Amino acid sequence: MAKRDYYEVLGISKNADDAEIKKAYRKLAIKFHPDKNPGDHTAEDRFKEAAEAYEVLSDGDKRARYDRFGHDGLKGGSGGFGGGMSMDDIFSQFGDIFGGAFGGGGGFGGFGGGQARQRRGTNLRIKVKLDLVDIANGVKKKLKVKKLVMAEGVQYDTCSTCRGMGQVTRVANTFLGQMQTTSTCPTCQGSGQRVGKIPHGADSNGMVTKEDVIEIEIPAGVEEGMQLNVRGKGNDAPGGGQAGDLIVVIEENKDDVLVRNGQDLHHELFISFSDAALGIKCEVPLVDGKARITIPEGTQSGKMVRLKGKGLPSVNSYGTGDLIVHINVWTPKKLSKEEKKILEQLRDSENFAPQPGKGERSFFERMSDIFNG
Repeated sequence: MAKRDYYEVLGISKNADDAEIKKAYRKLAIKFHPDKNPGDHTAEDRFKEAAEAYEVLSDGDKRARYDRFGHDGLKGGSGGFGGGMSMDDIFSQFGDIFGGAFGGGGGFGGFGGGQARQRRGTNLRIKVKLDLVDIANGVKKKLKVKKLVMAEGVQYDTCSTCRGMGQVTRVANTFLGQMQTTSTCPTCQGSGQRVGKIPHGADSNGMVTKEDVIEIEIPAGVEEGMQLNVRGKGNDAPGGGQAGDLIVVIEENKDDVLVRNGQDLHHELFISFSDAALGIKCEVPLVDGKARITIPEGTQSGKMVRLKGKGLPSVNSYGTGDLIVHINVWTPKKLSKEEKKILEQLRDSENFAPQPGKGERSFFERMSDIFNG
């Protein structure tokens, strides 16, 4: 599913200042907080979406790149939660704007209200290589992944340090009187339980590695570096909490005859001098199949032919790109005596002297056509 505009997510204008961004994020985070919406995955998604938008728009450098290039400007870990951010990460990173509301000291139930925090499994990351046919049409892939699962026979006991509460409370005497602080239990990291019985071959958390086959559907139009999040297909959580996610990173296989530039495809077509002078009908490759084009007589080297809609679809359903055929007139490197004699006779012909007119486009104009569509 395509990402929404970050300003739209927070319900603010593109001219919003830091205070407005923080206020909008706080309002949404409270509204969609998991403790206020137990079991509501839609609310959880909105909560994470708002946190992602705030993480980018509250950072001057990331916001500038986003304003200029959109989501593409944040690829490669520059912004957003490309690696998959857990709830704990969000609470830790943004806790400063909520005071004691998250992560300890009061506020919502699961995070300071006397209940243990549900542990979450870690995310897995896997790279998937696609060719242009897969990218053009979308594809289903079966992926083999090695993930952590709870070992058979593992037992978990109540944490003796926090007695299953997930938090510990300390009282300290200060010159202002007694001060009470609440923090995550250092023994169980907030889960409220510890491993009691570890089966043979399991790690200290009672987990073992198992190979699993996961089928995913990759939409048409994806690009190099894009990441797809498959919910709940990452490592299991010790003690039966929520599993992490599987992060699928897209890689493109280089095509032999077609070069990608966004949604457009480019192909270098070489023709002989005779074909350029006399004109010819020839075939050019498509992602899936071929197309026949007519090259008129008198075609100059460097001419471009644009085949509308023969490129790649947009992953956001914004239409389909074009195939741009670059025509190159091939000059033979060696000539026979007879060929040289023929060309010598034509060398002094007035018709063979270069006569560029106003209709001939410069190299820079042709490049402008490519990048401006």
